[in-house]
Amino acid sequence: MRYTWFPFLFLCFACTKDTPIFSGESAFGYLEKQCSFGTRNPGSDGHAACRDYLTKHLKAVADTVWHQDFELFVPGDGEKTKLTNIIARFNPEAEKQILLGAHWDTRPWADQDFEYKSQPTIGANDGASGVAVLLELADIFSRSVPLAGVTIVLFDAEDFGSAGNPKTFARGSQYFAENLPIPTPDYAIILDMVGDAELTLPIERNSFRQNRKLVKELWALAEELELPAFESSIRHTVFDDHIPLYEIGGIPSIDIIDFDYPNAYQNYWHTHQDTPDKCSPESLKQVGTLLVHHIYGIK
Repeated sequence: MRYTWFPFLFLCFACTKDTPIFSGESAFGYLEKQCSFGTRNPGSDGHAACRDYLTKHLKAVADTVWHQDFELFVPGDGEKTKLTNIIARFNPEAEKQILLGAHWDTRPWADQDFEYKSQPTIGANDGASGVAVLLELADIFSRSVPLAGVTIVLFDAEDFGSAGNPKTFARGSQYFAENLPIPTPDYAIILDMVGDAELTLPIERNSFRQNRKLVKELWALAEELELPAFESSIRHTVFDDHIPLYEIGGIPSIDIIDFDYPNAYQNYWHTHQDTPDKCSPESLKQVGTLLVHHIYGIK
């Protein structure tokens, strides 16, 4: 079923000369940097190296940064591995508080590939893209503090699950929601798979159910900003990090996600083809531009 609406009148207070510019090229550099560590599946050398890099970068720009560590059994071998949610806060004393999140881990096995199914993926889009946008936003926040407080959470173990069993995914956000280390934010925006060179961003069904007002506001703003990737139609139902935040943590959360990667006729998702050359700075710029205008429009 397809839903459409005429966007309500939305006065964009953010669309001023004072709104910071989001650089898609800079964000794409962050995407490539994460991929340079190789696969970032939990327990791997790339996972450890990337965790240290992300932590160091955020510590250089945020008001406060810390790790929320937890452990899970590795599927298939019965061993526990250490996992880490990376949390960074900006303007934590502000009355209005929002959360921006993305997962930084990558899939331990390429279950959608035709061959080498047991090998982990690079996760340029499914992992690195959302984090890349958030790192660029963190740089912007450090130069121009928004009036709202922003908590960035890089969730671990989102892609750790078994196909057909949704609750084995999004384990980092489940742990975060069960052990909320910050005051409950007003709402959360999750970014996942936002780097696709053929970016298409319809509305995810659970997001519309969980925070309809925010969805309408963001997609109306995207139209005003002439960001063509955003489509005012509802497609797909996804179990992602926004679900535990809402169902366990009580945070009205949405997911900005392009699930058709690259399109309805091909698939790079959970395959070894999920590499930086399939992603685009322009795609990252569209998502980052929307968020910059939204956040700096909060009064």
